[in-house]
Amino acid sequence: MNLDFESLGINPEEHELPNYIAVEGAIGVGKTTLARNLAKTFEYETLLEMPEDNPFLDRFYADPKANALPAQLYFLFQRTRQLEEIKQRDMFHPVRVADFLLEKDPIFAQVTLDDDELRLYQMVYAQLTLDAPKPDLVIYLQAPTEVLKQRIRRRGLNSERHIEPNYLAKLNDAYAAYFHYYEASPLLIVNTAEVNFAENQDHYADLIHYMLNLKTGTQYYNPLAKC
Repeated sequence: MNLDFESLGINPEEHELPNYIAVEGAIGVGKTTLARNLAKTFEYETLLEMPEDNPFLDRFYADPKANALPAQLYFLFQRTRQLEEIKQRDMFHPVRVADFLLEKDPIFAQVTLDDDELRLYQMVYAQLTLDAPKPDLVIYLQAPTEVLKQRIRRRGLNSERHIEPNYLAKLNDAYAAYFHYYEASPLLIVNTAEVNFAENQDHYADLIHYMLNLKTGTQYYNPLAKC
């Protein structure tokens, strides 16, 4: 799939391009793939989560109750370290695409931790919270839980075979609740249930056209409504 602006029929000089784009969404929705493709189109650096580096993640999926806290704290330390590093480099490399927001980290904590663990996590989070750079645009990818389950099965990662449907449903609901009230940056909420931004160039190009015309507030991009 051709990802440059010319191939997508877009003249970037006609638009004010966002310098920092964050793509978010529940497990399996396609946020990392979209983030990588956006980085290629805009010729930006990527700032990506690294779940494969978390030594507690496989154990968490196999036994969530016993491993939720160390898995969650590892991700918190990892994300804050990444954001601290980009703050130090911003004057030289101000443009990037990320597949996470630090502010969403408590979503997982609230879903996975018991009351005592959550209090401990919140104490650590309060100490680590830094003045993270705010994205110029946040893209929240949505999909029904059944669609997420199908995509997770399709990509066939060994660690994810233990993900419980109930956990995925709770996480999906928690994401929807969080972004319902999100106001920190311009927000584009995208229904991904019937589109393929990874392999269909028309779908991808249409999304780019739409997002480049988003200025402020919250907008909803529902491809089905355009058919």
